[in-house]
Amino acid sequence: MNKTATLLKFLIPSLIGVFMFLFPMTDADGNTTIPIAYLAGLLLDIIGHETALIIIMVIIVLSALLTVVFSWITRPESKMLADLFTVTPVWVVTRLLGAIFVLMTYFSIGPEAIISEVTGGMIFNDLMPTLLSVFLFAGLLLPLLLNYGLLEFIGALFAKIMRPLFTLPGRSTVDNLASWVGDGTIGVLLSSKQYEDGYYTKREATVIATTFSVVSITFTVVILDLIGLMSYFGAFYLTILVAGLAAAFIMPRIPPLSRIEDTYYREDRDVDETVPEGYNPGTWGYKQAMGQAERAAGFGEYIKDALKTVGDMWFAVLPIVMAIGTLGTIVAEYTPVFTWIGAPFVPLLELMGLEEAQAASETLFIGFTDMFLPAILIESVASDMTRFVIGALSITQLIYLSEVGGVILGSKIPVGLGKLFIIFLLRTAITLPIIVVMAHIIF
Repeated sequence: MNKTATLLKFLIPSLIGVFMFLFPMTDADGNTTIPIAYLAGLLLDIIGHETALIIIMVIIVLSALLTVVFSWITRPESKMLADLFTVTPVWVVTRLLGAIFVLMTYFSIGPEAIISEVTGGMIFNDLMPTLLSVFLFAGLLLPLLLNYGLLEFIGALFAKIMRPLFTLPGRSTVDNLASWVGDGTIGVLLSSKQYEDGYYTKREATVIATTFSVVSITFTVVILDLIGLMSYFGAFYLTILVAGLAAAFIMPRIPPLSRIEDTYYREDRDVDETVPEGYNPGTWGYKQAMGQAERAAGFGEYIKDALKTVGDMWFAVLPIVMAIGTLGTIVAEYTPVFTWIGAPFVPLLELMGLEEAQAASETLFIGFTDMFLPAILIESVASDMTRFVIGALSITQLIYLSEVGGVILGSKIPVGLGKLFIIFLLRTAITLPIIVVMAHIIF
């Protein structure tokens, strides 16, 4: 392949990928989004909500049945089927639970605690259609970002920034931007794919997924609208940025993230980001990118890779989000667990100068189950500052089981539920004081 053809093979897919995953745009309703999320919404409009729900139900039930067959009865000959449906007993049970919940919710049978519009009904009707369409387009288009040299180029340019600041490789800049500009689930999927392909260590993949998978600007607007503070958008988003970056700097340097092994899923990758003598970051990045573009497979392999990624997301992640998200919201809505956990923090919140500290304390940890619950619970509180603090905290806490947390658990990233909750608590401890200080300055 001549140099011009290789350059075009690097530039064209990479630029299309950057546009689809990172380019901010405004939709018909005036919301800030990215093209991939816009396409996902367009697909849902075309096929309709009811059709999407039927497709989701079929996928989750089929996943559970094939998982039972291939994990407990017979091993599949196909490596792709084995990778998808041969799992440990814990995940077999989780997928079965997801199938049971999805059938109960779709047909409205069983206890109200499972199928209500604040538990399984919310996960199934509100979240799952979005994930179905986002996963489809993300899976089909991810290879544009990953396979044609963009990450090699970005990695060389940003290695000297990302390593000292966040203990991460330079190539993670793309994942992090995709999360901040677009959507946290997309960042998790990018990171999981990079981990599977041998470019991130266990620690790096976990740090990226649990530190940078922030909700999109659109969700931030929804939270602000819920708490009635749209006029504070600039100050609110600045507060999230300051608190989020502080957490991103601190979290990788303390347990449990600092104690995760720096070992690779695959050992056959050369992931050394050292710039050799005679090159600068730009020229070395260009050389690396051109090499990757030349090695990149043709269109047939692209389609195969893309479809495998979609299959992973649909059959492995969707059932887990349904199961874990439903269980989490049941605990939040039908038990006093989060009220009990928050009660000891009332004096601390009063010391920080927050009005109606009792109401605020009940929202501190409920965000682990769903990002919107703290905003819903705090919207009736009279104090603008208290609503501002809880709204911002619900976003910087980042790990919530009904979406990002569920997607992390369903991915190949090696972090369990217990570790996720510890990370959630640490993020709360780091970001809450920063948000309160910012709120006192603003109000």
